[in-house]
Parts: sequence; structure tokens; C-alpha cells
Amino acid sequence: MRYLDPGKPKQMRRLTLKRQPRGFSMVEILVTITIIGIIAIFVIPNFLDSLHKAKQKRTMADLHAIGRAAMSWLTGEMGAAAAGAAANLGDYGSAVDSSDLRDLLVPDYVADVPRFDGWGNDFEYFLKTDDLLASQVMLIRSPGRDGVFSTDSYSFGPFVATDYAQDIVWADGIFIRWPSGVSTSDP
Repeated sequence: MRYLDPGKPKQMRRLTLKRQPRGFSMVEILVTITIIGIIAIFVIPNFLDSLHKAKQKRTMADLHAIGRAAMSWLTGEMGAAAAGAAANLGDYGSAVDSSDLRDLLVPDYVADVPRFDGWGNDFEYFLKTDDLLASQVMLIRSPGRDGVFSTDSYSFGPFVATDYAQDIVWADGIFIRWPSGVSTSDP
């Protein structure tokens, strides 16, 4: 807005501009966006990795809880013993539906039998009900983040914890395949 300053003598009167607030300059906005971008480069990958670790841990906890409940049921039924160092799905009979397992375990051994792992994929349950005294009676597995089971035969041992596509397998009282750095025994 332009105006003449009436308080000054006529010779000294001049046109002055009254400055209005204008907001941020383009440089200030670009610097701010650049800083936010640099922060995002470091934060987003760590955040995504944390989400997958949380899903992996939830899957491990679910497998462990349902496995312990099933082992308690087996022990109560037949005194089945845990163990082995490998797992082949053919030794465990055919897969059973989570609702069938729910009928056996809820409410005496566990509050609920989870159907999905941390990534939203179906757990796969195997229970050899025709021979509860067999050395390989029960297996539960999660396909991991990719939702695809990698094999039907597993060797005992851990895998790299950040490889979220790996299957997590619990059989006959212990984890057969698990992310490294996660405890496999009961406290």
C-alpha cells in the first residue's frame, strides 16, 4: 500500500511502501522439504523393518502358544514325547483346519487357536490323531511375509531374522525353523 507521510515537510514527503507479511520464501520451503526428505530416508526403512519384526515376533508367539497348548493336550491324552531334529510334512499326516484344533484345545488348553500369522497368512496345522504315540505327531507352520511355503521338509536351525519370507516351523514341542536371535526354549 502506498501513502504519503503527512508528518513530514512537503519537500521531504515521499512515497513509501508499507510492507505486508508475505509468508515463507521459496528457499525456506525448499530447505525444509530437503531436511524432511533426508530424515525420511533414515526413518522409513527402520520403521518398515520394525513392523516386520513385530509381525515375526507375533507369529512366533502364536506358534509357541498354540504348540504348547497342543503338547499339553497330547500329554494329557497319551503322554507324547517331544522331539526330533528335522521335520518332514509327510510324517505328520494331513493338514487339519484351525477349527478342528479349536475343538480339541479351547477352552481347556488355550483361549483361542489363531488362524492367521502376523502377516495375515493362514497358519498350517498338522496333527496325527490316528497315532498319538508316534515320535512326530504335531507341526504348525507359517509361510512368512510372502505367504508361500518354501518346502515340505525342514532341517533344524535358525535363519537370518531379517529374511521375513522364511517359513517359521514349530513341531513336537520345539521350533524347527526360527529367526536367529529369538529364543526357542521356554523361560
